[in-house]
Amino acid sequence: MMIRTLICLLLLAGSVVQAQDTFRNPLLSKGPDPWCVYKDGYYYYMHTMGDRLELWKTKNIAFLKDAEHKTIWTPPAAGPFSKEIWAPEIHFLRGKWYVYFAADGGDNQYHRIYALENSSADPMKGDWIFKSKVADVEDKWAIDASVFEHRGKLYMIWSGWEGNKNGRQDIYIAAMKDPLTIKGKRVRISKPEYAWETKGDIGDPNLRHIDVNEGPEMLKYGKKLFIVFSGSACWTDDYALGILAADEGSDLLDPASWKKKPESVFKQSAENNVYAPGHNSFFTSPDGKEYWILYHANDHPGDGCGDKRSPRIQRFSWDKDGWPVFGKPVRTDSLLKSPRI
Repeated sequence: MMIRTLICLLLLAGSVVQAQDTFRNPLLSKGPDPWCVYKDGYYYYMHTMGDRLELWKTKNIAFLKDAEHKTIWTPPAAGPFSKEIWAPEIHFLRGKWYVYFAADGGDNQYHRIYALENSSADPMKGDWIFKSKVADVEDKWAIDASVFEHRGKLYMIWSGWEGNKNGRQDIYIAAMKDPLTIKGKRVRISKPEYAWETKGDIGDPNLRHIDVNEGPEMLKYGKKLFIVFSGSACWTDDYALGILAADEGSDLLDPASWKKKPESVFKQSAENNVYAPGHNSFFTSPDGKEYWILYHANDHPGDGCGDKRSPRIQRFSWDKDGWPVFGKPVRTDSLLKSPRI
């Protein structure tokens, strides 16, 4: 009897381990513009909520649905950063936590980047304090900001307008004096130019079409820096990822340092029932040996640019020249192995 009980317990333990070792996408039923960062044994995750900033904390990003989460900031009822709160990212920089997000006062033409700060070691604790708008001297329309450090210097990358009218979104980069201050002028390093990144018909008589580059994210590997960005309008099934590359020793503020691959590197897969994959971020497994992409996508064609977008993750590899190979977005019924501990 004891042997039989022991065998049953071992089988049960094995099934629990197997259940914890595998998962299926999506991670949540909805979650546009997903972002995560790994620090001190935990993944911290955010996505666009629209009316607030919410933060998740988990040891295993594959089981995000079971993670602790809380609202860390609610905007004022009115004002320039009270509405349309998009694409939040949490970063640990110079000993403190920062969240960058885009917001406006109810009119899209006034979207700008704003930042919160938290000095607690655990960003789920302590106080999140609204600090300021983060803008270059031109202070034009801006969304989808991300910050990275390279060779001891901070940089911000984002999607912005060249002027004051909608019609085209470009990718910009600027140096930062500190996590809250851009120094010098912004530099455009990408604009929509290829067929895959210029799908954006609207049908509005006042604005019939928009060309889009947005959601830039840094990815470092070997001696190269990559910026992976989303091209074409998010309301189209053609929303996809493109890539810019620069040598690690180049001047990152020189547009000539960045070379764009003419083709998209991650796009819809009708055979896998995945549409409009984009607005990604990257992370590694806790042991640092596996590379993963986190992105949102739709399950059906025509699902658009709303809450039908859900967060998904999958592993990717590198080719012999040190470029990322993302493959195709996987089916939601695919059983995947979770990030290796």
